[in-house]
Amino acid sequence: MITSRQEYRQFVRADLAAYGLQKVSFYNWLRIDQLRFQLRLRKLEYLTNCRRWRLISRIFLEVVNHRLAVKLGVTIPKNVFGPGLCLVHRGTVVVNPAVRVGANCRIHPSTSIGDYNGTPVLGDNVYVGPGAKLYGNITIGNNVAIGANAVVNSSFPDNCTVGGIPARKLSDTGALEQGVFPEGIIK
Repeated sequence: MITSRQEYRQFVRADLAAYGLQKVSFYNWLRIDQLRFQLRLRKLEYLTNCRRWRLISRIFLEVVNHRLAVKLGVTIPKNVFGPGLCLVHRGTVVVNPAVRVGANCRIHPSTSIGDYNGTPVLGDNVYVGPGAKLYGNITIGNNVAIGANAVVNSSFPDNCTVGGIPARKLSDTGALEQGVFPEGIIK
């Protein structure tokens, strides 16, 4: 959760690094809709958590970002993801507001992270493949890769790859070893 201007800047830098960028250029701002949505989301988190008196700018930003979210097909609430979020490309991503996700999460489209008898908690460096569904009172450890179309309804430890319906541990190789994150994102 962003609690200061310095943390806001750190989140933005980490999000840019997740896309393999150093800074935002006009070209990238227009070309990458997911990044534009995400930077506005971070600004909204900052304004909501730290600058409560900026109500008019917050409302305007929420309306503009909601329109882009509808266009992209994403439903991502404020204060859910840690720094380094990467929405790989357009497509349906639905996340429950009670979910908590650590740093450096990479999410593909057609993904749902929802609430059913408890909410999921995801660790750092988690890769969520296309079509994955995560629900229930589960904990996903750090450095976990979740395969395409997996249905995850039980907890998994650090450093593993999971997949299947219902999901089961496939290997002891985590997301970092598989190279699913861009170079230089993880320090």
